[in-house]
Amino acid sequence: MSIILIVGLYTNQAMEEKKFLENSTNISPPKPDYSIEEESKSQSEPAQGAKKPETGVGALLGKEANVLIKTYGEPIRKDLSAYGYEWWIYKKDHQYVQFGVEGNKIVTAFATGETDVAPFKIGQPSAEIFRTNLLNTEIVINMKEGTYRFELSEEDFNIRPLIPLGDIYAQLYIDKFTGTLSSVRFLTKDSLLKHRPYEMVYRGDLPVVPEPPSSAWAKIQAGSEQQILDLTNMIRVRFDLTQLMWAPDVADVARSHSQEMFEKQYFAHESPSAGDLGDRLTKANIAFQTAGENIAANYIDGPAAVEGWLNSEDHREALLEEEYSLLGAGVYRKYYTQNFVTKR
Repeated sequence: MSIILIVGLYTNQAMEEKKFLENSTNISPPKPDYSIEEESKSQSEPAQGAKKPETGVGALLGKEANVLIKTYGEPIRKDLSAYGYEWWIYKKDHQYVQFGVEGNKIVTAFATGETDVAPFKIGQPSAEIFRTNLLNTEIVINMKEGTYRFELSEEDFNIRPLIPLGDIYAQLYIDKFTGTLSSVRFLTKDSLLKHRPYEMVYRGDLPVVPEPPSSAWAKIQAGSEQQILDLTNMIRVRFDLTQLMWAPDVADVARSHSQEMFEKQYFAHESPSAGDLGDRLTKANIAFQTAGENIAANYIDGPAAVEGWLNSEDHREALLEEEYSLLGAGVYRKYYTQNFVTKR
């Protein structure tokens, strides 16, 4: 008899799913705010001594892309993003980093594992980070097009703080269960404004983020799926667990569920047309012993979704379940599904 573990189905399922969706990033559109005063300008200035890193991943932002070839060699692949830049993916041993390249310039980076993320360190206690850095719940960015203020919620401040470092920014992903730094995303001002990962008010012109053409979405989604696999395995290695193998047939099931959630505008493990995960795997002729599912919506990209799952108790259990051996991730627009399987 097949044993099915569906992650995220609770007694108060509707309430929990609503909460999870609301906690996703980029939900509320930015709104103009004509009350931003000039004296708030100081909030956008780095704390004394908070300079742009001179070494590590952050030091490469703003430089030409050929420095990546000199430093890291050829990337294992290049993935499209939904924000106008191309991800260059580097993965070796316990190091993982993806650089966003736009116009031959490095504009962002996401890193975890043993990668150099100076002035921080993966695994660093969050208490130490908060003690040695001046963190604010409001970050103001002044540009010639306008003034933009990000407002961090209490949850944002505790598990996704944003720190100015010279002319770039570091978005930290804190593992709230271990109280340590899980990963770091470095961003230029332009890329931060494109992502809009927090509530934002502004005065002036709102930066336009062009919608990718329909022909590009398939490549963007495929890249996100592989990034979800990469980061999931990096996290499992962190906890001394075996890495998961990619399962294309399981990924097809996950992708179909993400697409249906997007098209029918619902957010649930139970599909109105195909049933629960066990039903969907069975209909796809996938024999399994155990299976689990994580879903997310409206995160800016795959890595952000994985970090969100890591900080949700039930979703975390699936990420760190020792018994699973296969993973299929399916992305459609900004809907994300992870299906874990142990086959018979």
